[in-house]
Amino acid sequence: MTCYRFLLILTCLMTASLSRAQDLTAKGREIFKKHQTSVITIELVIKSKFGFGGGGDARESRQEVTGTVIDPSGLTAVSLSSTDPSAMLSSFMGGLGGDDEESLKLKIESEVSDIKLLTHDGSELPAEIVLRDKDLDLAFIRPKTKPSAPLPALDLSNSAKVDVLDQVIAVNRLGKVAGRAYAASIERIHAVVQRPRLFYVPGSDTTATGLGCPAFTADGKLVGLFVMRSLKSGGGAMGLFNMQSPPIISVLLPAEDVRKVAAQVPAAKEEKK
Repeated sequence: MTCYRFLLILTCLMTASLSRAQDLTAKGREIFKKHQTSVITIELVIKSKFGFGGGGDARESRQEVTGTVIDPSGLTAVSLSSTDPSAMLSSFMGGLGGDDEESLKLKIESEVSDIKLLTHDGSELPAEIVLRDKDLDLAFIRPKTKPSAPLPALDLSNSAKVDVLDQVIAVNRLGKVAGRAYAASIERIHAVVQRPRLFYVPGSDTTATGLGCPAFTADGKLVGLFVMRSLKSGGGAMGLFNMQSPPIISVLLPAEDVRKVAAQVPAAKEEKK
């Protein structure tokens, strides 16, 4: 009888666990279908300059990053690091060679020369960066001309906070190699950092989630956007290989912080008739 009861309890627990997983999957699909078109691809042309030890190199590259539309006008939030990787690289590699060896320091500069928003319906909208926030790793991009129709956008005020071990649903748009298909992932919150400001640290499992992607609670409320957080490395390039305390990690920035910075975006200029 004791063995039978144990097996019965174990079966009930496994059934309940499976039911919860299926429920989260179903809710995740609903969130994915509702909000996927608010996640778009941004095509960037970046001119980069590298200097080290008196030498240098310059090149131009075309890359695609993910952004989240936060206003029907097309205003889109992205991770600043994805549009200007040189700034973050310089911040923690600036010590390479030491303060007394200025000539040996690695110098990196980059400039975005062209931006296009690739929307869900295949439209390409020429755009520009209208605001940058280095502390929060945010950049805001807006079409140069008003779109012919309002774009699907997320409501930053419909947000919620999460806690350690909570699961969130992240929505992404994959690259050209995957046909720019939409993707969803379930992420688990591993840590909640309160100071100097609130942000969430997701698990380190490899998923389809990338920078600029939004994440939602199971009931569809926006948690925030994925951005990078970095610290200046006192050990120069060797700081990159410190696995116990890496100088750069991906974090989930609360939607409320994104909303506050977005409120500082200058108003769009009226088009001339």
